Amino acid sequence: MMSENNFYSEEKSPYTVRLEMFEGPLDLLLHLIQKNEMDIFNIPIALITGQYLEYLKWMKTLNLDIAGDYLLMASTLLHIKSRMLLPQPSVEEEEEGEDPRAELVRRLLEYQRYKMAATELVQRPMLDRDVFIRLTSTEERAPEEEKIEANLFDLIDALRKALSRATEESFHEVTLDRLSVEDKVQEILLLLQKEKRSLPFHLLFPEQASRRVIVITFLAILELVKAKWIRVFQAAPFETIRISPV
Repeated sequence: MMSENNFYSEEKSPYTVRLEMFEGPLDLLLHLIQKNEMDIFNIPIALITGQYLEYLKWMKTLNLDIAGDYLLMASTLLHIKSRMLLPQPSVEEEEEGEDPRAELVRRLLEYQRYKMAATELVQRPMLDRDVFIRLTSTEERAPEEEKIEANLFDLIDALRKALSRATEESFHEVTLDRLSVEDKVQEILLLLQKEKRSLPFHLLFPEQASRRVIVITFLAILELVKAKWIRVFQAAPFETIRISPV
């Protein structure tokens, strides 16, 4: 039986998804800090390094094109971890020295500030700022439900849950499975067109689906996001991910 860590290693797909539309390693670190409800000023470096490397393993397994800065951050975390494992200095030396995590914390805080500022700018209404219309009615519109864009790491979390629900195969059967990412892209678009509304992410992964089908579906979703044909969002951080056509 194939474990989750190597569920796709035996039949590597030549298909590669490039991730220009997603953020980088600092986003992954912030995602892990928020998910684990950690104090950013006191990061448990051993735990965060282990989880970070686990995410990189999943991204490589899915044949995602990982930029070099992800690997550089992995090296940085391992270096900090090794420094944290060294014998603790005396009180006098500790006051003079700097916490090995200090530079990483500074980078995270600075990046978080810029990210929050960018998000605030994007969320500002375009009306009366970039676009002006003639007023024809004074009727108030019902406020739309707030939506938070889901990132790559939210999707990987959802994929892991889908794989945990996948039917375990008790025997090996050779089948001519010709399903491709392109086929799945068209299938998802037709489903969204038929439903004409947003769908929960997990509905695209039936419990009877094989692990191969689940991975192909996931890659198809990434391609649709990259092409800006669909959007993935949540009502709140770490809540149910939904998919809707753009």
